[in-house]
Amino acid sequence: MSAAKIDFNDRLLSLGLARVAEQAALASASLVGRGDEKAADQAAVNAMREQLNLLDIEGVVVIGEGERDEAPMLYIGEEVGTGNGPGVDIALDPLEGTTLTAKDMPNALTVIAMGPRGSMLHAPDVYMDKLAVGPGYPEGVVNLDMSPRERVEALAKAKGCEPADITVCILERPRHEAMIAEVRDTGASIRLITDGDVAGVMHCAESEVTGIDMYMGQGGAPEGVLAAAALKCMGGQIFGRLLFRNDDERGRAAKAGITDLDRVYARDEMVTADVIFAATGVTGGSLLPRIKREPGWVETTTLLMRSKTGSVRRMSYRTPMWPHTDA
Repeated sequence: MSAAKIDFNDRLLSLGLARVAEQAALASASLVGRGDEKAADQAAVNAMREQLNLLDIEGVVVIGEGERDEAPMLYIGEEVGTGNGPGVDIALDPLEGTTLTAKDMPNALTVIAMGPRGSMLHAPDVYMDKLAVGPGYPEGVVNLDMSPRERVEALAKAKGCEPADITVCILERPRHEAMIAEVRDTGASIRLITDGDVAGVMHCAESEVTGIDMYMGQGGAPEGVLAAAALKCMGGQIFGRLLFRNDDERGRAAKAGITDLDRVYARDEMVTADVIFAATGVTGGSLLPRIKREPGWVETTTLLMRSKTGSVRRMSYRTPMWPHTDA
């Protein structure tokens, strides 16, 4: 039977996706704090690819480790799975926060999302201007055409509080210095992060836990699609506009089939159908605890979500060292 004729059964596939995220995290566990970003990332990539190829899917990586000539595995366009199942799009980051892992800093995650074929924006590997808020606000309460000050003031008004009660998450980069100054000038506080903006966006969806109300700033476009998949499950709004620094990057967009270079993508334009999303904590943080290791055992916690039902599961997995691939 052709994959196109097989329905995307998110319920049946969800536990398999959780295993994919778990095994990638377990593979990188021994490299936390060891100072070797590349080794940690490669271990996660190897494990994630191995697990994906056990799933009964005809999968295509649409958000991955980079173009085929840049990434030997899990590259954009790579086919994964047994081939005996539905056609699916896969967005992944085997280790979101390689630097965080190498330095044993918070919020390193393994992240993967899956949806029906053709459901995810094929974002080129360029920057994206992003803006995100959690659930419960009117659609378009903030937008990318607003200044940072206007965004903070609009969100505070919608929340029924003062700007000083708003916390914004921003990636700490020189390119954001003016934005950071303007946000602070409103009286709002800022949670600066060094890496891991998928987790940064996800924090907005659980503001009562994380204390973060809004995310803004420029980061990788592929991570923007992953974040949109997470918010499709958790609730909330995200807007993204691709940014191009040169002709090579504009060429990447053309290769991905993107013709309107100034388009603002809302959440449901980046992810157009129901998806499943899994993330496993590696170093721990506000969303997920770190991998726990004790003599002979290792334990992970995975966030598994389905946008179709709005279900959010936090799953603990304890296994003897070292885990088997059929766990």
